Amino acid sequence: MRIDLHTHSNRSDGTDSPADLVRNAAHVARLDVVALTDHDSTTGWDEAQSEADRVGIRLVRGIEISTRFQGESVHLLGYEFDPEHPALVAELRRVLDGRDNRLPDVLRKLAEHGIDITLEDVAAQSGDAAASGRPHIADAMVAKGYIAHRGEAFDGWLNTGGRAYVDRYSAPLLTAIGLLKDAGGRAVVAHPWSRGSDRVLTVDAFQRLKTSGLDGIEVDHNDHGATARERLRAIAADLDLVVTGSSDYHGTGKSDAFHLGANLTAPDQLDRLLP
Repeated sequence: MRIDLHTHSNRSDGTDSPADLVRNAAHVARLDVVALTDHDSTTGWDEAQSEADRVGIRLVRGIEISTRFQGESVHLLGYEFDPEHPALVAELRRVLDGRDNRLPDVLRKLAEHGIDITLEDVAAQSGDAAASGRPHIADAMVAKGYIAHRGEAFDGWLNTGGRAYVDRYSAPLLTAIGLLKDAGGRAVVAHPWSRGSDRVLTVDAFQRLKTSGLDGIEVDHNDHGATARERLRAIAADLDLVVTGSSDYHGTGKSDAFHLGANLTAPDQLDRLLP
């Protein structure tokens, strides 16, 4: 059984519609199970479920929440929760508003360096997304010929410390775990040792997160090398946490290395996560 528990559609910063993503998962990647985990939004669930029913693949309904832990950005995957849970909805709204509200400041910083991008340019790229974010700014920069690809925008401009970086609100990690659990869901830390989060996600931190309700660790991810995977797998075993693997697929929004099914979750681990 082939299981991919982390993908994105154009309802956040992917490039496939939810239906196209599910169809590609079934017919191209030959997956048996795929999770749709758009950033801070569940707006793609219904479309994805309709297509999953049509093509005969199991859809796991999920999300990737932007959180912060001890000053570092940490992403949290949530699965099969109540999308109308009031406190969770309110917190996700704060996160999405943070994405939208920083846009003018980012565009102003870009303009100071001669890069003329408007809110309308960004909106043309974000389309059906729940909020406009840095990937959509990057796509607008590509569309106007300032850069060649998304990665160039992040490397030089939009990442932390970049010339046009602007911080935004992220949910406290422990709060987000608690809200997911209160909403009946499962919580898994996404790619925990990438993008600087390894500085704070220590063994002691994982123990604290487990006590707060964490269910698993995304171990098998393209951002983790062999040594990191081995160490994370050992931590998960010691703490009796589920081990997941996934592609973190974004369509053409990420390199071909992040193709559907690039990393997989073992069936027994899915059974533990979603019994």
